[in-house]
Amino acid sequence: MSRPDIIKLLNEAFMNWAGKEPSSFLPLPVSGSGRQYFRFRFDKETVIGVWSENTAENDAFTHFTEHFRSLGLNVPELFYKDLKNHLYLIEDLGDETLYSWIMKLAPGRLISEQVKSHYQLALKHLIRFQLDGKEGLDFSLCIPRPVFDKQSILWDLQYFKYFVLKLFNIPFDEQKLEDDLNMMADVLLTVENDFFMYRDFQSRNIMIRNEDLYFIDYQGGRRGPLQYDLASLLYEARVNLQNDIREELTDFYINQLSKHIKVDADKFREFLYLFVFLRVLQVLAAYGLRGYVQNKSIFLRSYPFAVDNLEWLLSRGLIKLNTPELKHAVEKILEIAEIREKYDDSAPLHIYINSFSYKYGVPKDFSGHGGGFVFDCRVLPNPGRYPEYKDMTGLDEPVIKFLEGHQEVDDFLQQVSKIVDISLQEYLQKDKNRLTISFGCTGGQHRSVYCAEKIADYIKTKYNIEPILVHGFYRNIGK
Repeated sequence: MSRPDIIKLLNEAFMNWAGKEPSSFLPLPVSGSGRQYFRFRFDKETVIGVWSENTAENDAFTHFTEHFRSLGLNVPELFYKDLKNHLYLIEDLGDETLYSWIMKLAPGRLISEQVKSHYQLALKHLIRFQLDGKEGLDFSLCIPRPVFDKQSILWDLQYFKYFVLKLFNIPFDEQKLEDDLNMMADVLLTVENDFFMYRDFQSRNIMIRNEDLYFIDYQGGRRGPLQYDLASLLYEARVNLQNDIREELTDFYINQLSKHIKVDADKFREFLYLFVFLRVLQVLAAYGLRGYVQNKSIFLRSYPFAVDNLEWLLSRGLIKLNTPELKHAVEKILEIAEIREKYDDSAPLHIYINSFSYKYGVPKDFSGHGGGFVFDCRVLPNPGRYPEYKDMTGLDEPVIKFLEGHQEVDDFLQQVSKIVDISLQEYLQKDKNRLTISFGCTGGQHRSVYCAEKIADYIKTKYNIEPILVHGFYRNIGK
């Protein structure tokens, strides 16, 4: 359905509910889902209009909302629904999320007592969702399944396999990995799962209004274990809570939970770390899809923090699973420098120079800034066509001499230098902090490597800046 048609339907819904036309309406930023949000203003009030063609998701959200409201849980009020036309109107909870509030209050990740108290309040609310929320809930409306079962766990793990391991060309034995993923799922299924699992309980889905917390985006909830939601909140990558704060909040959650049900604290913690592991793998896959494939920069910037969580789990031996192939593949992730680098907008200028094969695609700028130069070296003479150079790269002297013997290669590099100079001089004058220059050829092994090295030398000599060189051929040829 076209955007104007959606707006017309929502406008009619608003008039049916309010009995008058809105004084204004404003489209809100699109989330990771296909839902479209609009803020309608009337008199001095506002209301949120939502349209989504996902019928099952709409059914789940509206039912959950009505059910949670009846239990006194802090969710938006559902004012109007027309599920035949895929829309509903809900209470406007404002724009302040727990995440945005933390970023203003603790941008350096130093968590104050005030922030900690908000987390404690969120955990108290979480326990109510998990224990009270399940009573009388129609789990048949849960999507994609009514329970977080083995199929659900394997979907998350397969998501990780395809949008992390395969996306970054991390080698693994397919059958051994499948065996490990099944074993991990079987272990997680031994945990009691007769609770409401929110599924995406994280700071961006927690709103702050009138000094209280309200909760949104629970339509993916289903029956499941307690640990999953706790892992989702405390190990959220972009917030990057200090580990001692995470442990303190885990103790707080267990103590609060113990007031309602019997809890074996040691066993709870042991399984918590396994669910943290699962959640981190799922989040890495989401970042791979949203950031690397769909090119949404905020997800690219989140990658290093999620990988840090992975490293923390492994370094402390908290993943007690006999899954050697999975462990080996995960350890390889820690070696991918380009997704581990954190980006500071106030840092001095860094110049990244890549060589790559067009068969594998243009290198991604993980800073989230995008842009930079991409130069196509396929117009240059190709030493890869000759058997004597086939197993060499642009770092080898015979290949270097071959390319230096062709005037068109030198002409190409001179033109590249002039183009790069324009940006570099501007970047240095305006204190910009990142420039990416990429050279591509057919195999990513000869011409692109040679050109990347030459331009790196040029920049180092002229600007006294040491560029960071990343040659893609190492990955392409399996080294």
